[in-house]
Amino acid sequence: MNYIFYLLILVSIIFGAINGKLTDVVNAILSGAELSVKVAFSLIGIMAFWLGMMKIAEKCGLIEIISKIIKPVTKKLFNEIPENSPAIGDIAMNFSANALGLTNAATPIGIKAMEELQKHNIDKTSASNAMCMLLAINTAGFQLIPATVIAILIGIGYKNPTNIIAPTLLVTTIAFISAIILAKIFEKIWTKQTATSDYANKIQVKGGETCSSK
Repeated sequence: MNYIFYLLILVSIIFGAINGKLTDVVNAILSGAELSVKVAFSLIGIMAFWLGMMKIAEKCGLIEIISKIIKPVTKKLFNEIPENSPAIGDIAMNFSANALGLTNAATPIGIKAMEELQKHNIDKTSASNAMCMLLAINTAGFQLIPATVIAILIGIGYKNPTNIIAPTLLVTTIAFISAIILAKIFEKIWTKQTATSDYANKIQVKGGETCSSK
């Protein structure tokens, strides 16, 4: 991505110089930099508000209620995981945070869910089907309320930022369903995991040394 951005900047400068509009290019760069700072600061307030609401919802038990509602779905999607695994609750909370557009809040929950899924992973050197599914649905990013996008639109002075809700819901729903279907298809055609002999027979210890398991 860095190379692409460098290329875009270079091409803009070259064509600006050729067309005699280099001054306009420089002004656009400076005004864009100024706008990015304004948007960043405007995001602080909006994200602080939504993260605060998320924390209140968590404290009053609303997130737990949402997690219980969608728990049957998570059990179906992640059928390799035991029903009493903490990963199920973490996945449900991660989905809830993403659905509310709180991607910053969803990230640490998603990492925690991945750590729990790794405990149930047969081959510790590769991702399990459940881990791939979690990554797929997070990448799809289903959102009921795109809070971050709305915050950015407010920051740049857009008059009707909530207009983005309907198209975002449509697009993320299609992406979400497509991600689940593709993950399940690959789950069927991919070779099933088996425990690696190195991991099964050895235990990694500090200092880079290994000892054979009894």
